[in-house]
Amino acid sequence: MSGKLTIAIDGPAASGKGTLARRLAAHYGLRHLDTGLTYRGVARALLDTGQPLDDEPIAEKAARALDLGALDRTVLSEHGTGEAASKVAVMPLVRTALVEKQRAFAAAPPGAVLDGRDIGTVVCPDADVKLYVIASAEVRAMRRWREILDNGGSADHAQILADIERRDARDMGREDSPLRPAEDAHLLDTSEMDIETAFQAACTLVDARLAARNED
Repeated sequence: MSGKLTIAIDGPAASGKGTLARRLAAHYGLRHLDTGLTYRGVARALLDTGQPLDDEPIAEKAARALDLGALDRTVLSEHGTGEAASKVAVMPLVRTALVEKQRAFAAAPPGAVLDGRDIGTVVCPDADVKLYVIASAEVRAMRRWREILDNGGSADHAQILADIERRDARDMGREDSPLRPAEDAHLLDTSEMDIETAFQAACTLVDARLAARNED
């Protein structure tokens, strides 16, 4: 592959966008960034240093100091970190600082796959390929429930479904960068797809874009 390639993937929680993003990044030799981890990274930095979670200037400073190359998914996936991240993610100064970092990440060669909730609409509106990955809330809840059980944990399916529906409403209803597909995004409904089928469908779209670009 010649030239830089940017792939933007958006979608609600547990839609499969993260797994798909990692597969695409590996397949096309691109870097990958889960932008949700950047907000968790800021929250974790504040928690680790005993800083308040409701002080926007302090949170902005932590955001600007964040190293996107040192985000540990295992550590940042902890529930407490996620709860803290939901508090800093609504701060405009934090969002501005992280979007700047996310854009810089995407701009560096050879390109990148970014997944999140406002990649195609805000972070990378000029991305070469935009995917909006969805699945029904029931399917997403079942996936999350099975994932927890497979990892030896225990969970209540009804509670997971309620959490997902509540998160959807919050993400889609927020004033700053609400979750929605970009006008030129390709819709990928994974409700009845396994990851391999979704991956092949996404590759078809990316390959078509690369072919068209090579003809220009």
